[in-house]
Amino acid sequence: KFIIAMPTLADDNFSHAAIYLCQHNADGALGIVINRKSDMKLKEIFMQMDIPIGSMSAAEAPVYVGGPVQQERGFVLHTTGGKWEITLPISETMSLTTSRDIIEAIAKGEGPERYFVALGYAGWGKGQLEQEILANSWLNTPFGEPILFDTPIDLRWSMAANQIGININQLT
Repeated sequence: KFIIAMPTLADDNFSHAAIYLCQHNADGALGIVINRKSDMKLKEIFMQMDIPIGSMSAAEAPVYVGGPVQQERGFVLHTTGGKWEITLPISETMSLTTSRDIIEAIAKGEGPERYFVALGYAGWGKGQLEQEILANSWLNTPFGEPILFDTPIDLRWSMAANQIGININQLT
């Protein structure tokens, strides 16, 4: 699922945010903001981790701000496939990996077919996200792989809402 910040949500971390909700259970929720690009390219992460660069297209890939929690930690949303040390299956087609081995594979050009690299995540404690949804802070929509991988960053928030026929800019 995506959760989309309602236009009235004023929190600087989440204003106009589109978040891919990776895990949601009785203990809380974890998501990755998909529409906040950082100033970094993936080559900077490769260099910080002493990983040789074998793929120039991977080196030039953007790095995103995944949320305000643990911004020093990398998260890779990717199409399912490959065997990585620390992976959370999200669905049959998508996974979230946090281990070094996937970054090494991406640097060589041998990583997943499609990937999205972010630093940090958005997290909610037990019952917190449910309360925020009841307070009309978030709109819940289906996940759409084209929105994550093919839609320009500045359109992801509105396009995620458009999936359910809502023009988010007209909501109050």
